[in-house]
Amino acid sequence: MPGLLIDECLHTSLVEVAHTAGYAADHVTYLGLGGSKDWQLRSVIREREYTFVTNNASDFLALYGREAVHAGLIVIVPSAPPARQRELFWAVLQHIGGRDLTNTVVEVDFRGGRVECREYRFPPG
Repeated sequence: MPGLLIDECLHTSLVEVAHTAGYAADHVTYLGLGGSKDWQLRSVIREREYTFVTNNASDFLALYGREAVHAGLIVIVPSAPPARQRELFWAVLQHIGGRDLTNTVVEVDFRGGRVECREYRFPPG
């Protein structure tokens, strides 16, 4: 699986969660990309073949919808405090289990007192 790039809208502690789960991961802030426009981040994501982790689904789905191939998108759905972000991120990393996420979106949410992961091909077809 490609490395993970975690968006600045998510807590930096998610990098350690990824490392603990055996994934290579960077945070937008640690790369000096804080404040970058989404399209600027998309260039870095494409160049380095990152699977991107964000909670900004609408903007990145629009960007990824214009791509024929991408290394995957992980969306932590709710806006949540760092402890809940870590819980959801850990759950989604266990869900994907190191699989290739090419042209796949995985959304993780907390519903009815439990974590739910949903994945789908994107762009469709």
